[in-house]
Amino acid sequence: MNKQELIAAVADTSGLTKGDAVKAVESVFDAISGALKKGDEVRLVGFGTFTVSKRKASTGRNPRTGEPMSIKASNSPKFKAGKGLKDSVN
Repeated sequence: MNKQELIAAVADTSGLTKGDAVKAVESVFDAISGALKKGDEVRLVGFGTFTVSKRKASTGRNPRTGEPMSIKASNSPKFKAGKGLKDSVN
């Protein structure tokens, strides 16, 4: 399912117009992104938890040349599925 299919599914199940469903889905994505950007976690009981993982700076190797190169520290979003989501898939 891609984003447009998700928007269509939200519009069908909720009775919203497609335009309102676009706003709703975009608002959810923006709220989750904004919270993660601030360093907060987003916990949706029964669905899952979005968190930010901090990666330390490290040294790697260029696979083409074999030369050492530095890899900057970064933040990475993570998602852990909740029990309700896991149960619905199995």
